[in-house]
Amino acid sequence: MKRLLKFGAVALAAAFTGLAAQAQEVTLKVHHFWPPQAMPPTKILQPWCDKIAAESNNKMKCQIFPAMQLGGTPAQLIDQAKDGVVDIVFTLPGYTAGRFPVMEVFELPFLVPSAEAGARAAWDFYQKYGQKEFANVKPLMFAVHDEGYVHTREKQIKTLADLKGLKMRAPTRMTNKLLTSLGATPVAMPLPAVSEAVSKGVIDGFLLPWEVIPSVKLHEMVKYHSETDPSKPGLYTAVFIIAMNKAKYDGLPADLKAVIDRNSGAGLSGQAGRIWDESQAVGRKPAVDRGNTFYTIPAAEVDNWIKASAPLYDEWVASMDKLGMPGKQMLQDARDLLSKYGKK
Repeated sequence: MKRLLKFGAVALAAAFTGLAAQAQEVTLKVHHFWPPQAMPPTKILQPWCDKIAAESNNKMKCQIFPAMQLGGTPAQLIDQAKDGVVDIVFTLPGYTAGRFPVMEVFELPFLVPSAEAGARAAWDFYQKYGQKEFANVKPLMFAVHDEGYVHTREKQIKTLADLKGLKMRAPTRMTNKLLTSLGATPVAMPLPAVSEAVSKGVIDGFLLPWEVIPSVKLHEMVKYHSETDPSKPGLYTAVFIIAMNKAKYDGLPADLKAVIDRNSGAGLSGQAGRIWDESQAVGRKPAVDRGNTFYTIPAAEVDNWIKASAPLYDEWVASMDKLGMPGKQMLQDARDLLSKYGKK
């Protein structure tokens, strides 16, 4: 009888050990809005998932849902992470207009010299000024994309005057304000809606970086591309975040938390920015191959655009002051960080 009890206890202990091992295996539900073949999910997100799986001996894996497969709109992704509908999202804070104004500083026009400099600066800036703004989620990365340019269907944009009255899509509140300051009519919509809108003539064109254009075949929807003189900072960029549900992170065992910590933050941000910079030529090639028409807006003309959009800086500073934050100092800090990381 004793031997039987002992055997039962051993079997029970073994069963619990097996269950405990299984309990340590974590599958992270990851949601984003891009088509699966797009650059950010394939070159940034998937390698990150592969790395955390490898470093955790496959105790922690991602299950990735592209193209809003789990429902909702791109603007709702950040709340899906906050509310625990999913564990991790890859999105733009700017899709929810006005909700994350602190990090919008990196969406000011003609400010960011490269995606890598912008991404590194954004992470540092978040550490100093943005933690309260993102207190409901755990940011794993901030990054910005490569320079945004002007892409149009029927008219080549060469000067500021050429934009007047055109209906143009932009991704965020700040880029909509930029378009207004340049004389265009902004039309807000998330990326998946752009292709149909431009093909049906709902919009005349859009602001986008090269990286994303082939994944949604937008080079086939327009004929003209206007790039800014490379001696000037980019026309615009947008801020991206990979954000994790706080409770999910807090509930991880220490070893798995350590894997997340090692692979997120400043390192992941800088790496993502570098990947965006490197993606530019690849994203541009299909438009070249199609025979589309390219124009580089000369530096002297870009200066007119910079002057026209300059009030957006004062407006952002004033909005920070209204929140009881040191707007002028914040803008200077952002500039200093971009300068620091922009040096080769």
